[in-house]
Amino acid sequence: MTGVPSRVVDTAALTEVRAREPERIAARWEERILRPLLPADGRLLLVAADHPARNALGVRDDAMAMASRSDLLARLVTALERPGVDGVLGTPDVLDDLLLLGALEGKVVIGSMNRGGLQGSAWELDDRFTGYTAAQVQERGLDGGKMLTRIALGDPATVATLQACANAVTELAELRRMAMVEPFWSVVEAGRVRNLLDADSMIRAVSVASALGTSSAHTWLKLPVVDDLERVMDATTLPTLLLGGDPQGEPRDTYAGWGRALELPAVRGLVVGRALLYPRDADVAAAVDIAADLVHGGVA
Repeated sequence: MTGVPSRVVDTAALTEVRAREPERIAARWEERILRPLLPADGRLLLVAADHPARNALGVRDDAMAMASRSDLLARLVTALERPGVDGVLGTPDVLDDLLLLGALEGKVVIGSMNRGGLQGSAWELDDRFTGYTAAQVQERGLDGGKMLTRIALGDPATVATLQACANAVTELAELRRMAMVEPFWSVVEAGRVRNLLDADSMIRAVSVASALGTSSAHTWLKLPVVDDLERVMDATTLPTLLLGGDPQGEPRDTYAGWGRALELPAVRGLVVGRALLYPRDADVAAAVDIAADLVHGGVA
């Protein structure tokens, strides 16, 4: 297929290291080349790869698109090598693989923290922290931690998730690490969670999420591109990265929407997974280059 990453990731070698020399992972984290969070233009392009841990393997009409770890890693390495890509957001298993592959040198790395609210589960809104802790973010030299914060007034599990996210924001701020909060105003319909993507609902979610923790000094938001985004962004002064979501529409419309949103002062970049890693034409490098150009203006 045109544009599918041509590289072959030796997953057998990764398994061999994990089986025989697991201590190499901790050593590589200690040795990793770091960089400042923001480049000179103050904008970020991050690739997201934390979907599988939440049972969210689907892309468009392929329910198992992200099931192959070798394929996912090949796509991630291809993306991370492109000019203008600042880093990656992922879970420990994916980030450890990328570390061993040498793909994280000089990159921004954000660890995904709460992955317990599995997609489609009866407890989806009880979104427990089953990934990175703030202490582990600091220990591994990560730049921050990301947390999904779905707020459903009709579900009692929401309050536990809010408290856990508030504690994480506080702990990350104390360690001077980014707290990337991804808030949604949600409802449960026929046993399934649905995020409300109208402007008023996003404003409510942003208002609640912005106040989590004892300090907002290191809090960033991760938000979808919605209609009337200008009004949503007027609800906060926190720096914001836009997410891509499951790419259902035409790519040109998606890119145009990102371009318009990136003109807003509080929007500081993109954190996108499936739309860049699994584009319709399968050309990962081309999709990433378009996003890099939108974020950094001609870097790619």
